[in-house]
Amino acid sequence: MGDPKNALLSKDGDITIGTLISIHSKETLSSSEFTEKPQLICSSKNIVDLRLAQIMIFAIEEINKSENLLPNVSIGYKIFDTCGSRLSSMSATMAVMNGQEFAAGDRCNGQPPIHAIIGETESSATVILSRTTGPFKIPVISHSATCECLSNRRDYPSFFRTIASDYHQSRALAYIVKHFGWTWVGAVNTDNDYGNNGMAIFLNTAKEEGICVEYSVKFYRTEPEKLLNVVNIIKQSTAKVIVAFLTSFEMYNLLEQLYIQNITGIQMIGVEAWITAKNLIIPTSFQVLGGSIGFAVRNIKIEGFLDYVIKEFGETQNYIEDVPEQRYTSNIYKAVYAVAHALHNLLKCKEQEGCEKGLTIQPQQVVEALKNVNFTVKFGDRVWFDSTGATVAQYEVVNWQQDSDGSIQFKAVGYYDASLPPGQRFVLNSENIIWAGGQLEKPRSVCSESCHPGTRKAAQKGRPVCCYDCIKCADGEISNETDSNNCQQCPGEYWSNTENTECVLKAVEFLSFTEVMGIVLVFFSLFGVGITVLVAILFYSKKETPIVKANNSELSFLLLFSLILCFLCSLTFIGRPTEWSCMLRHTAFGIAFVLCISCVLGKTIVVLMAFKATLPGSNVMKWFGAAQQRLSVFAFTLIQVLICVLWLTISPPFPNKNMKYYKEKIIFECSLGSTIGFSAVLGYIGLLALLCFILAFLARTLPDNFNEAKFITFSMLIFCAVWITFIPAYVSSPGKFTVAVEIFAILASSFSLLLCIFAPKCYIILFKPEQNTKQHLMGKNTN
Repeated sequence: MGDPKNALLSKDGDITIGTLISIHSKETLSSSEFTEKPQLICSSKNIVDLRLAQIMIFAIEEINKSENLLPNVSIGYKIFDTCGSRLSSMSATMAVMNGQEFAAGDRCNGQPPIHAIIGETESSATVILSRTTGPFKIPVISHSATCECLSNRRDYPSFFRTIASDYHQSRALAYIVKHFGWTWVGAVNTDNDYGNNGMAIFLNTAKEEGICVEYSVKFYRTEPEKLLNVVNIIKQSTAKVIVAFLTSFEMYNLLEQLYIQNITGIQMIGVEAWITAKNLIIPTSFQVLGGSIGFAVRNIKIEGFLDYVIKEFGETQNYIEDVPEQRYTSNIYKAVYAVAHALHNLLKCKEQEGCEKGLTIQPQQVVEALKNVNFTVKFGDRVWFDSTGATVAQYEVVNWQQDSDGSIQFKAVGYYDASLPPGQRFVLNSENIIWAGGQLEKPRSVCSESCHPGTRKAAQKGRPVCCYDCIKCADGEISNETDSNNCQQCPGEYWSNTENTECVLKAVEFLSFTEVMGIVLVFFSLFGVGITVLVAILFYSKKETPIVKANNSELSFLLLFSLILCFLCSLTFIGRPTEWSCMLRHTAFGIAFVLCISCVLGKTIVVLMAFKATLPGSNVMKWFGAAQQRLSVFAFTLIQVLICVLWLTISPPFPNKNMKYYKEKIIFECSLGSTIGFSAVLGYIGLLALLCFILAFLARTLPDNFNEAKFITFSMLIFCAVWITFIPAYVSSPGKFTVAVEIFAILASSFSLLLCIFAPKCYIILFKPEQNTKQHLMGKNTN
């Protein structure tokens, strides 16, 4: 497939214009038997685009003969056939941009191979073309690509068109529907850039105008399954009016299926792409499309073109009958003249002196010149481009009518001109319109479908009472009857089901023992208890060794006991909250942790005092012996007990059903009762932890081989970090996750104390017994 693509029609000139159009509409692959190189074969001649190629050549010949426009400059052209294929379109784009291959030794002369490209016919193909040529700033001028997406100057800075964008046509479709009083319509569009963008604008405008769209469906010419689905939707719908934003290809496919399934009597509202398409005029088409109304590009007769076709191409009379009905010929004629006028200005052409021949014109210069062109063609139209690169929107409103001889005529019954003031843009002569099925009476299409339970009727502002939308009841509201005018609010502890047809009890959420998160937390809690018990057993079995005796083994066992309580208190947070469990969980937590920190604090003070006692003449240990250590732990713990008693007396925690956080479910939680009480419990724990951290930090440099103060410092650092991060996590976590965060903080801080303080000692006891001596602990062992 890598063969270079050659122009189908070409002519040399000082300036070259490229053209990409589908002179053939079908592309096939010649062979797949691996015996010869595959070739792409174009077939099925496209008369419409062939006419466009002829009008382009006609316009170029006119300009080359003109003494006023580009007097001594000739325009050449290269016309490539894209065969209606994206593959061939891409290949043609590369060919038109790159020109002929360079032979060895050739040098560039600075002159680009192409100065402007005219094409393509369809919007999707034009998007591909414009995105490919955009980085090279080659101007692309389309005669029929109407997609509003191409108005984006950031994405398509070099794109122009001699046709209006679909922004105007799409809005005009909504205006014509409103004009005839239709409030219930269907919508079908081609599934490509042209159809999707155009339909999106129509739907938005229809909503603004109070028009109900029963359905909006789309398909592409290569999707027969989707086409059948669209036809079934049309068949089952109640809308009698369809807005068809389709190309002529998709309209032809839809026409065939509608006829096969005998779906008639539907009023079609069409767009310029198909409303005057000759390929739709078949013996059966009027039965389905008769009476269709739509917007068409103005039919302008270009003087001399018919004679030119007969003279230059030698065509038969039957072949040239459609020349007067070619509505896009004027657009491609304008495109050629727009390029010519831009070049005329760039080459500084003067009527008698001619143009400056030595100038090298780059494509980006043509882009800038096109922005400023403003001229009038011979049939009276003024050509200029707005800020989006498009021309003014001017449409004829045409109606499919049948003559007495059975032939189909596209009769003009009005116009739309966006250049006029808002009140004068749209003119219709309804008396001359023939409606769907050849009827003289306008069809009626209103929205009156029943609203099923779970929805309510919502009247459209300014529309008839029978025209309403079915709005689904809001969450927490229901309607249990057909065509309900209002939705009822569910009571406090109830919520609406998924269908909004009845109120059901809200789900109650709390951290239970049976869910995965609860099971995991219980496991780690019991795991902590088990590890702590094993450490206690190990220490008891080695209670006579120096490492256990050091720093008061009694405090060590008390600390292990308090850690067991800390691990166990986390279990009180799991399960359905009750009055007793709410009071127990916070008080047990507060007292257990104070007992734990008090023991660590006592051990830290013992370390400091023991070091001071080694100084000559010091008798400090008699002030902090075993009795004083027990008393300090008891005193520190008693203060927390008193705080908890005051909290439980004044405003204790209690079970509460929180319905404010989630509307659809109830959070069953323990309310703190007094926030001050909870803050005092946490604050007291934090104060003791901070004091312990400071003392351990001061004792971290004591001169022994096993400095317990270092491990206490590290454990307190982790402890404080856990509870500092706990506060924002606790506040921001919703529902049962609040409880899970609190349990996680309890377990994390408990494990940090257990591992940091006892893990090093267990390691020496189990794996380094030679270091479990008094000399080694005091740093006095010798070689």
